[in-house]
Amino acid sequence: MNWNKIMVSILLGFSVIACKNQEKKEEAKTDLVQNEAVTDRPNILVIMCDDLGYNDVGFNGSKDIPTPNLDALAANGAIATAGYAVHPFCGPSRAGFLTGQYPHEFGSQFNLPRRHENEGKGIPTNLAYMSSTLQDAGYFTGLVGKWHLGIKPEFHPQKRGFDEFYGFLGGGHKYFPEQYYSAYQSEKAKGNDDIWEYITPLEHNGNPIMDADKYLTDELSDAAVNFVSDQKAKENPFFLFLAYNAPHVPLEAKKEDLAKFSHITDKKRKTYAAMVYAVDRGVGQLADALKANNQLDNTLIVFLSDNGGKTTEGANNYPLKEGKGSMQEGGFRVPMFIHYPKEIQANTIYDHPISALDFYPTFAHLAQAKLPKTQELHGKNIWESLTTGTSARQDESIFAMRHWPGYSDVAVRKNDFKALKKGKANWQLFNVKEDLSEENNLESEYPEVLKTLVSEAEVWSKKHVKPLWYNPPELETDWKTHDMGNFPGIFDASAHK
Repeated sequence: MNWNKIMVSILLGFSVIACKNQEKKEEAKTDLVQNEAVTDRPNILVIMCDDLGYNDVGFNGSKDIPTPNLDALAANGAIATAGYAVHPFCGPSRAGFLTGQYPHEFGSQFNLPRRHENEGKGIPTNLAYMSSTLQDAGYFTGLVGKWHLGIKPEFHPQKRGFDEFYGFLGGGHKYFPEQYYSAYQSEKAKGNDDIWEYITPLEHNGNPIMDADKYLTDELSDAAVNFVSDQKAKENPFFLFLAYNAPHVPLEAKKEDLAKFSHITDKKRKTYAAMVYAVDRGVGQLADALKANNQLDNTLIVFLSDNGGKTTEGANNYPLKEGKGSMQEGGFRVPMFIHYPKEIQANTIYDHPISALDFYPTFAHLAQAKLPKTQELHGKNIWESLTTGTSARQDESIFAMRHWPGYSDVAVRKNDFKALKKGKANWQLFNVKEDLSEENNLESEYPEVLKTLVSEAEVWSKKHVKPLWYNPPELETDWKTHDMGNFPGIFDASAHK
């Protein structure tokens, strides 16, 4: 008997057992670390207004619309003075926010048309919304409010990563239930199968709500409070997208809210102010619910608008130029703050550019979620930069484009500079950090900067695809007639001399 071989075998056996035991310990340790990390993941709450003006909140300088609840959250977090929506109007902006991609690259350059014209159309289902990514990571997900991304079953919020949906599927809604229910029933009695989406009943998880009795903003605020309260006893974190309709038209406000703005003589501005005030009240109720449930400190709150305010409907974007739909700053630079006291110091002013595209990868980072492998995200994980006060997009551009009949407006923001192509005019260049109102065209002083930005925008445009729909539908004729998909004349050298 070879005792040496036996001893070697025994020692090797002990070694294998020891290695396996060590591996199990390491696995257990890893699992423990992961589980500890999971319990530390924040709840995520996004509050998005519709057509809110840059200067229509106190934390951005509003003098005639008090927003104390929004201001308190903003003061206890970071105000993003250079926060940009993905697009200057509703549908494409929301599509970009939820997919993490520029809408031009998957055919959502226009708002979805109204219900009858929009049958069968919606955001491509091969794209994973941030809601799906967070849902896969164990988050309980909810949408309260406006959708505007497709009405067919395959496009419904609950098929796109939301466990709960309370709101409306179209692009807008009337505010008083006694009015929209009556109008809806009247159309039903006529046998109309193309009922205006603004008067259809709200729904909860696919079921129509026929007993809603509150002003729309209050109804949505209550639904959001109920959502977060229902989550207080659950172990997993939640993601809630609270998408207010306000202050989007129709301009409708409660009498008691209007009474608070008797000093405003302009009727539209007065009603608009009352609508924003109702949003602020709802945000205060939601913050109180989070605090009562011991959730506030562990909830990341992001507040923004889907695009700039509509100045013809009471909004104020001062000091920015123009408003909703424009490539000037007032069209897609929006009020924005990020509140998370665990990691963001109070009274932080973050003046580096942020795109709404950045929230998808940032949320995934905080949620320890796996990003979709087949979906390129166009935003940046901004968390480290946000908490250290540095730029997450140093020397990287943010793009925007809006199509008109026969031509397109384009904007490119990189660092402090912004290049702008508007209508038939030549490209212009502004330092939008110092010149928010875009008054001083610097194209002759920095021709190489302008040339670089225009060139980058042209490269970006090569990734665009044909729109999946047009709004209004007759724009399809313009698209073909003017060869708009090839952007004739926009990037020619003569256009930026």
